[in-house]
Amino acid sequence: MNLILLFDEDFIDNDRVRLGGRRARHVRAVHGAQIGDELRVGRLNAKLGRGVVTALTDDSVEMTVTLDRPPPAPLPVAVLLALPRPKSLKRVLHAVATMGVKRVVLLNTWRVEKSFWNSPLLQPDALSEPLILGLEQARDTVLPEVTLRRRFKPFVEDESAALSAGTRKLLAHPAATSPCPHNVDCAVTLAIGPEGGFIGYEIELLTSYGFEPVSLGDRPLRVEQAVPALLGRLF
Repeated sequence: MNLILLFDEDFIDNDRVRLGGRRARHVRAVHGAQIGDELRVGRLNAKLGRGVVTALTDDSVEMTVTLDRPPPAPLPVAVLLALPRPKSLKRVLHAVATMGVKRVVLLNTWRVEKSFWNSPLLQPDALSEPLILGLEQARDTVLPEVTLRRRFKPFVEDESAALSAGTRKLLAHPAATSPCPHNVDCAVTLAIGPEGGFIGYEIELLTSYGFEPVSLGDRPLRVEQAVPALLGRLF
């Protein structure tokens, strides 16, 4: 945990917080904090700063906090991602939060198994868990927005144009002949398919709305490998 992320309910005064649970255990066991020690903190969707430990008990930590710095700049990218299998989803969400993505749309496509949509990991609290861990890793405070779209065609036809307006639209596809660009200097909307890629109809629909098919090369990657590889190449 490179940042102690604070939530509204932690504040017991304007500049005082009390932590319990996982974060308190981490402060005691990993940081080995003592009264007077200073830790990196940040308030969810707000500023970063420092916290000074003022009290320790077996199950809580209190700090006075000063929040005076903005969080790091986000990546200028929105990710349209075919819903992966649940175990992969947790890894992908952790990765995108760590790398600075702030908009993710989880899509249904032909190759997405219907059972994936019944996963308890799609509940709001479960979705936020790997995102919060990613923010802590990256010393960021701004929670990514994750939305679910179970109908591919209506999403592309009715929503994708507005979402991607003013951006370069890229479609990651293993069979594409154009290589994925790197070090782009504009905002991007990036569509990433499921294991096995988008089917032909889905590619045709996305390209009709301005998406450019691009590839990372001849080696097929799992989605949890492809997402950070694409983001790292683009930015």
